[in-house]
Amino acid sequence: MLRAILLWALVLPFVHWIVATWLRSLRREALERDFDDGGEAGTREDFIARGMAQYQRSLWARIAVLVYIIPILAVVAIAWAVNSN
Repeated sequence: MLRAILLWALVLPFVHWIVATWLRSLRREALERDFDDGGEAGTREDFIARGMAQYQRSLWARIAVLVYIIPILAVVAIAWAVNSN
């Protein structure tokens, strides 16, 4: 059990980093597309910086934390189900 906890402590931060980076990349691409479509004031870099600042405070940025929560809840549910029978 201790090895599994240690493995999770090493693997889950890496998975979280990948998911968070992927979600930020998707948002940045959407902002770039929005700016290229026109109608936005200011420079492209300023527009993207403002959009990414808003993204960091959004729900989508916080959803990446589920990478930690879902596996832990799954293991707890499986352990409870196995031990309750």
